[in-house]
Amino acid sequence: MLDRQDSETQSDLGEVYPMPRRIRGLSGKLLWLTIAFVMLAEILIFAPSVATMRLRWLQDRLNTAAAAGVVIDGLQPLELPRQVQDDTLMTTGTKAIVLRKDGTSRLLAVTEMPKEVDAQFDLANYGELQSIRDAFYTLLFGGDRLLRVYGPVGESDMVIELVMEEKALRKAMLAYAHNILIVSLFISVITAILMYLAINRMMIVPIRRLTSNMQSFAENPEDPTRIWFAGDGNDEIAVAGRHLARMQGQLQKTLKQQKNLADLGLAVSKINHDMRNILASAQLMSDRLVDVEDPLVKSFAPKLLRTIDRAVGYTNEVLSYGQTSEADPRRRLFRLADLCQEVRDLLNIGPDSGIEFIEAIAPDIEVDADSEQLFRVIHNICRNAFQALATYVPEDPDYPRRITVSAQRMGAVVSITVDDTGPGMPRKARENLFAAFRGSARSGGTGLGLAIARELVIAHGGTIALVEKPGPGTLFRVEIPDRPVSLNDWRARA
Repeated sequence: MLDRQDSETQSDLGEVYPMPRRIRGLSGKLLWLTIAFVMLAEILIFAPSVATMRLRWLQDRLNTAAAAGVVIDGLQPLELPRQVQDDTLMTTGTKAIVLRKDGTSRLLAVTEMPKEVDAQFDLANYGELQSIRDAFYTLLFGGDRLLRVYGPVGESDMVIELVMEEKALRKAMLAYAHNILIVSLFISVITAILMYLAINRMMIVPIRRLTSNMQSFAENPEDPTRIWFAGDGNDEIAVAGRHLARMQGQLQKTLKQQKNLADLGLAVSKINHDMRNILASAQLMSDRLVDVEDPLVKSFAPKLLRTIDRAVGYTNEVLSYGQTSEADPRRRLFRLADLCQEVRDLLNIGPDSGIEFIEAIAPDIEVDADSEQLFRVIHNICRNAFQALATYVPEDPDYPRRITVSAQRMGAVVSITVDDTGPGMPRKARENLFAAFRGSARSGGTGLGLAIARELVIAHGGTIALVEKPGPGTLFRVEIPDRPVSLNDWRARA
């Protein structure tokens, strides 16, 4: 199973996704977005710029007419010759000039007084939004209208009024807009290129390097030379690179551990086969040795057989851990006291062992769990306690060697404790308590018992923990919650 998992992991890591071309990748998207946003900025600048140009053009015409109007007004009561009027109107580009002063209006010059005008504008009270709106209307639809434009003459109370055609104004605005458009396009392209080059250098290039490294690492994750080299930068990409390097290093360690576990599983399977043959041979030898009258041989044979049995048990445990996965718990209600009695019987803790096994469990306590899996959990913990007590030689010969299994129900949770009076858990074993192959508290152990117990308890939604106690020994607590109540099942029974 480990071989298959390792190959699947390698296959997943080795799947290569092609690097996108620059024009289709982030670089291309960044370029087009930069151009679009710069153009949008230029458009937002273009609108008020054209409106300002239009207003300034009208104001210039109004100022020119105002200057001429003041001069003409100073010649009163003389009337301006017709040629001079025509020259004045041609200079200002208007059809009529009217000066309003002291509540009266005076026609200073006129070619042909129109009956009505199409639009009129008071330059003294002209808002920006209105100016932008009128500017775009002139550019898009204007040119044929007759306009009436008026405004004050300097700081005086006189008002100059012009009547003009829109054609000249639109022509000037089109020329200005054309020039602005060319300049805007040039600025947009230059700005977009500069922004693209800067952002591409600062962001896109490092991201592409990270992506290339990920692809290279995925092709051969076991090669230590393909781990990303984390720089000393302080930006987000540098931080991401350092995290990537750390994750790649951890992944290499994990792959190495998986490979070692796969090799170990293969080796254990071979050892297990040989050990079974050794056991068969040892059993035949023990059968023959039983008939030997030598007391030394009779005492040696059972010990030899138990030793070989234990070795086979270790190899089977390692093999099962590496090649199988636990099934989902098949939960049902059962009496916990009966299960603990089975554990005691399997451990074969008798009076000759010098170890006392106490079951402090009320007969009516039931637990909602998979009986076989919970049996393995309690058996693993009790077996560790029994093995620790069997090899423990206390200084006080009257020191009680005892294993106590107790339980109590608190609402929907059953709490099970296994307490022993042994030497306690070594520091190294505490640090790797539920780690496979590292959590053994004794020499020759596999360290799989607690690792398997933890997996089974977690599958039930429970917890398992080593509890600190004031006296010597070890105390484990296992908490198993009941299954949530199904309303449909409850209603069906109601």
